[in-house]
Amino acid sequence: MSLELYTLPGCPYCAKVEAKLDDLGLEYVEHVVPGAHSQREDVREVSGQTGVPVLVDTEHGVDGMAESDNIVAYLEETYGG
Repeated sequence: MSLELYTLPGCPYCAKVEAKLDDLGLEYVEHVVPGAHSQREDVREVSGQTGVPVLVDTEHGVDGMAESDNIVAYLEETYGG
């Protein structure tokens, strides 16, 4: 699967992206990150920052898209009907 999502439990922005992924019937790999920003090296490596959610879409060359609104718009544009 080409979609990966870095998330944090209880994060409303992450939930917004997960809902869009589910609405579109997309499968993805979820990476749950630690609560402390200082422990999110994997997120920093893919996106250059430590906030979540972060989307990786290897099939379309997206290496680490941040900001839930941007991710939702991208998913709709790329995978929407």
